[in-house]
Amino acid sequence: MIIAVDFDGTIVEHEYPMIGEELPFATSTLRMLADQNHRLILWTVRRGRLLDEAVEWCRKRGVEFYAVNKNFPEEQPEGDDCFGKINADLFIDDRNLGGLPDWGVIYKMICEKKQWSDIYNERSENEKPKRKKKGWFW
Repeated sequence: MIIAVDFDGTIVEHEYPMIGEELPFATSTLRMLADQNHRLILWTVRRGRLLDEAVEWCRKRGVEFYAVNKNFPEEQPEGDDCFGKINADLFIDDRNLGGLPDWGVIYKMICEKKQWSDIYNERSENEKPKRKKKGWFW
């Protein structure tokens, strides 16, 4: 599967243009996905030096991307700062409708091929309060 991953707010906390603290389990989850032969693409608004810093930050934590802000490593953008749409099977981004689930949920969704509604319904079933038996007067 081709997975496009945002950086700020997804892998790290929002501190742009600085790099924020890592979100819990972000890089370990990305390493597991890469080990399972998923193709990871870093898809971020960062450019130039800020982009290089983000890529190096990930690399130091063992996360290597197949491509950065493009579909293939050898792809060249048209124009100075013109980047087309990424062709991915899945986008992991904090700006998704409903926000970013935690990385454990993201991993489960990918590996078990479940949608967010499936995970939500599983959690809802497990968290429903048990009904008390009614007495004579209730």
